[in-house]
Amino acid sequence: MSQTSSLSKILLFAFAFFGVLFQFAAALPAEMERRDVFTPPVLYPHAGTVWYKGQTHNVTWDVSWHPVNITNKIGRIQLRKGEITTPLILQAGFDILLGRIEVHVPWVEPGDDYSLVLFGDSGDFSAQFTILE
Repeated sequence: MSQTSSLSKILLFAFAFFGVLFQFAAALPAEMERRDVFTPPVLYPHAGTVWYKGQTHNVTWDVSWHPVNITNKIGRIQLRKGEITTPLILQAGFDILLGRIEVHVPWVEPGDDYSLVLFGDSGDFSAQFTILE
């Protein structure tokens, strides 16, 4: 193998390597937008609240201190029984910055260990409350 052939291969490899590296660098965003996790506390239902099956209630949470750039603004509320989050979705697809959303109380076993999970960026639990017939 000649010295010129070896040098050509090295240069070709270097150009290819730096060309690929340049493509990766060009694909990166110039500046990443900073996003914050927003975990608003649930205000209602609160401890001592009693809901009855079939009723409609406004779940409320505090949005007075929300960050400018929220990671996920789409909310979902699920029912929790004791330490288990049930698959029952009471409301979904709403803007987490609304601060309140109407839910329909499902037909579940009566109990005093229910709570709600407000999902958006993360999951915030309400205080435990009671659901009766």
